[in-house]
Amino acid sequence: MIVLAGFVALFALLFFGVPLAFALGIVGYAGFAFLVGPVPAGAMSAQIAWDTLASYSLSVLPLFVLMGNLINHAGLSRELYAASNAVVGHFRGGLAMATIVACGGFAAVSGSSLATAATMSSIAMPAMKRYNYSPALSSGAVAAGGTLGILIPPSVIMVLYGTMTETSIGALFVAGIVPGLIGILFYAAAVRVTVWRDPEAGPAGPKLPLGERLQALRKVWAVLGLFVLIIGGIYLGVFTPTEAAGIGAAGAFFIALAKRTLTPASLAGVLVDTVRTSAMLMCVLVGALIFSNFVNVAGVPSRVVALIDGLGLSPLGVILLLIVFYLGLGCVFDSLAMILLTVPIFFPLVTGLGFDPVWFGILIVVTVEISLITPPIGMNIFIIRTVVSDLPVTTIYRGVVPFIVADILRLALIVALPALILFLPAQMGN
Repeated sequence: MIVLAGFVALFALLFFGVPLAFALGIVGYAGFAFLVGPVPAGAMSAQIAWDTLASYSLSVLPLFVLMGNLINHAGLSRELYAASNAVVGHFRGGLAMATIVACGGFAAVSGSSLATAATMSSIAMPAMKRYNYSPALSSGAVAAGGTLGILIPPSVIMVLYGTMTETSIGALFVAGIVPGLIGILFYAAAVRVTVWRDPEAGPAGPKLPLGERLQALRKVWAVLGLFVLIIGGIYLGVFTPTEAAGIGAAGAFFIALAKRTLTPASLAGVLVDTVRTSAMLMCVLVGALIFSNFVNVAGVPSRVVALIDGLGLSPLGVILLLIVFYLGLGCVFDSLAMILLTVPIFFPLVTGLGFDPVWFGILIVVTVEISLITPPIGMNIFIIRTVVSDLPVTTIYRGVVPFIVADILRLALIVALPALILFLPAQMGN
């Protein structure tokens, strides 16, 4: 009942506009103080804030945020789209598939779904409009492609999950590669099914000469090389995720210098934006850990385990129940709040059943991805609606349906074949 009252208080604070980080911290401190005492609650909160912000492993977060900001400022998002379009744009639905591929490439260096959706909306939507693409297909492709930002490494959500659960961030990054690629393939298949049913939804574009296609591909070698360097180095054990983040940020800086897009003023803007974003994420993480301690000391994880044991479900049945719960929760919560509020409760349950924490992390990220494009809260949908103000929200909702189906199929594949996620992490450093 105390935890239930805490959740009610949390939602009330959020409703009245209190930032998520402070709402989590306030409720977590108050609940802990009620159960244990105000002095221990203050000591716990201070210790969590110090341990989290002084953590060497968490320095990966601002470095990857800086890398994404530099890559975005260098204009590589447009070049990724141009290269993808050069390869597949001449097929029916090719521009939509190029958008998804470009989203995957941008996600590999940005780590943010919202940034991916916002950037590709401004680039891909006008191009598809010129070629008379269906607004539903265009917006659906951008919204779905944007979700890849929290799965294809490096991923901010994976860093937060790894920090909260003490799971290897490097293993999570490597584990996200295969389901990320599967997501791109399934999204492309959704486009093909859409244009098969309605050929006018995605007319074929002109086929570029071979020389122009090769030239477009040459422009993105730097960002692809940076991704291979980061993930390859982590996979082979050459450097840690934190070292990889530093190398990635330095590489992005030199790429931006080579593109001649950096000026003292623009560099200052990139740094300020990086500090602002990193500070926000770290404050949210500290608040979430304080709230998590309140939930744990109240005995909620053990109560949840006892409740589910009483249902008599098999381990697979428990996982399916959690997936249904997350899909429902995604209709009213954003992805960050879902991760922060639920992982402290469900992680002990899942690992207690013998499931791998890396596998569960990727499963949760894929499930949360779906919430980014499901009504009524789907954040990527509202990002696109903000960028393309004359596009009705109902049109975007209609456009994302095939991609939601593709996501459900990918989720089923991950549950049925855990080796798709765990094979690469198992080979790390070998």
